Amino acid sequence: MPRDDRSTDDRRQRGSGTAEERRLMRSTNRLDIPRELRRTIALRSAYDADAFGRLSERIARFLGTGQFLVYMTATILFWVGWNIFAPESVRFDQYPFIFLTLALSLQASYAAPLILLAQNRQEARDRVQYERDRDVDARTRADMEFLAREVASLRMAVGEVATRDFLRSELRSLLADLDTREDDRV
Repeated sequence: MPRDDRSTDDRRQRGSGTAEERRLMRSTNRLDIPRELRRTIALRSAYDADAFGRLSERIARFLGTGQFLVYMTATILFWVGWNIFAPESVRFDQYPFIFLTLALSLQASYAAPLILLAQNRQEARDRVQYERDRDVDARTRADMEFLAREVASLRMAVGEVATRDFLRSELRSLLADLDTREDDRV
């Protein structure tokens, strides 16, 4: 069979090549050819994870307050009191309080993931704050080391500077030398 040097694209454009080659070109999911955009009938709603996270933090923050415990206790006491002491016809949950148990289980099943989500967001904030603190600490340490080197260099420079007492003593010794020279001349 003679060798065909034409590229696959040339063959596709001219319609040459076997039917098998054309079928393979259409059926394979090649990575070098972008997929065609598909239109979907269902619209996807935009999901704002940050807004949901803020809401979950507010709920978790409320669940951890004494106010929530007071409200929850009052609700349960009212529920139990109503279903024990109210007339038989208006009771909605009889003695084993199955509906109350279901409501509390539902509240707990939503509260736990919301609290975990709030903790994860707090952990992420703490991580960012830790990174900032570490950067500030590194800069502060570098500044302190720079200042320590500057103070050391100033001490060395001051050690080489003549002090007032040193100058006085030198002047006194020069005066004394001059006095001895004058005495030697006279």
